[in-house]
Amino acid sequence: MTKYIFVTGGVTSSLGKGIISASLAKLLQARGYRVTIQKFDPYINIDPGTLNPYEHGECFVTEDGAETDLDLGHYERFLNIPTSKANNITTGRIYQNVINREREGAFLGKTVQVVPHITDEIKRNIRILGETGNFDIVITEIGGTVGDIESLPFIEAVRQFRWEMGQHDSLVIHLTLIPFLAAAGELKTKPTQHSVKMLLEYGIQPDILVCRTEHHINMDIRKKIALFCNVNINAVIESIDASTIYDVPLLMLKEQLDRTVISKLKLSNKNEPDLENWKDFLGRLKNPTSEIRIGLVGKYVELPDAYKSITESFIHAGAKNECKVKVECIHSEHLTPENAIEKLKGLHGILVAPGFGVRGIEGKIEAIRYVRERNIPFFGICLGMQCAVIEFGRNVLGLKGAHSVEMDTDTPHPVINMMEDQKRVTAKGGTMRLGAYDCDLKKNSKAAAIYGKPHISERHRHRYEFNNEYLNQYENAGMIPSGINPENNLVEIVELKNHPFFVGAQFHPELKSTVANPHPLFVNFVAAALAYARKN
Repeated sequence: MTKYIFVTGGVTSSLGKGIISASLAKLLQARGYRVTIQKFDPYINIDPGTLNPYEHGECFVTEDGAETDLDLGHYERFLNIPTSKANNITTGRIYQNVINREREGAFLGKTVQVVPHITDEIKRNIRILGETGNFDIVITEIGGTVGDIESLPFIEAVRQFRWEMGQHDSLVIHLTLIPFLAAAGELKTKPTQHSVKMLLEYGIQPDILVCRTEHHINMDIRKKIALFCNVNINAVIESIDASTIYDVPLLMLKEQLDRTVISKLKLSNKNEPDLENWKDFLGRLKNPTSEIRIGLVGKYVELPDAYKSITESFIHAGAKNECKVKVECIHSEHLTPENAIEKLKGLHGILVAPGFGVRGIEGKIEAIRYVRERNIPFFGICLGMQCAVIEFGRNVLGLKGAHSVEMDTDTPHPVINMMEDQKRVTAKGGTMRLGAYDCDLKKNSKAAAIYGKPHISERHRHRYEFNNEYLNQYENAGMIPSGINPENNLVEIVELKNHPFFVGAQFHPELKSTVANPHPLFVNFVAAALAYARKN
């Protein structure tokens, strides 16, 4: 029978519920349990797909084409297993499902209410993975903090769910904050006490408290928290600030979080967690033999979470190459032909990031011209790949005014055009080309050498594509379409013949990079940048 763990948060947001959830899941997985994690977000948007990156950070895309919260990226990177649309549920989706059923007459004319109809729908979504996914344990992260108006239905659904389950079939982990007051020179437990008290008012007694802190918690503080929050002293877990999120599983192992969970859920105590590969990764991450500087050219660089999967992919690829990758964010809107040399000098490689809209486009194109002419390693993702096509068309093929129709509908040379099946689409949410699609790699190409196989599958999120009417011109001039979708001949990868590393991908390789399996495109890009650094 599947066991359920709920992770809630209190005191403040951004404490790291996603990292704690992923770390616990990693420990349980390392013991041999089949584990998955789902995220319940309390906002009313159907999904994060239409949210500005400044609002919500990166939109993570799953294999089955769901636009989801960025925490699902952490889940995949830690567990090395794919998530799906069932792993991320929002208030908007819950209400949409209930309203659709009401319109169909499913409630037989009854008044539709938050309790029981909304809470029943939440509980149904909690159970889906347990009933269909063949998992021993399902961890459910509840977004927001206890006390938020929008998260009340989720908290009530958890209360009902636990009442309906057996005594040892579910538990609640409450993540809270133990702030350090410098003026008093001490840690304060009162915010945690108030947070737990609020959770109790909603009918939920937490089983385990995970306490975020900047300083170690001594035994006296643990006893105080245990006494006033009504938990066992061994269920007060310290979560001290770490130098990297990848330290957290080992910190939780030291605190015996996994043992406490196993005990409370009455699970058979399987093998001790096998974390040798994880420790090996951390060893290489923390003991690099070299360092490189990579420029990340984008237009949302003020918010690091906007490119979370990209920066994490560089961490994975850097560890694989025993190299520290220092990512330097460069705002494409501030990049011009006049200041490009000043802003880009000293970099050993440049990645041009994905995005939407015309803002900052010319800066991205200028960055690509800079690296192409100087034989500096280049990697373009989605819009970054499209900008590479535009730059090559303008400056090599002489296609004056070449552009994407996304930016200029009247361009004389639409080298990037809207996909045919997207021209009839008017709705915005979940309507792009989303999820995993196949790609055939050209024999003897750089892409084929990087992947080491002729056929791949990668995740997409776009509406525009390379215009195949220009394909022969580009190929004759040295820009090779080395990856093609076998169903519609969409150009998935472009690369330059006479360049140490110049690769553009229409898909998003960063979404599939994990600790256990760093993405080969990132690994080879970092290796090329390292070679360039040594040479120069």
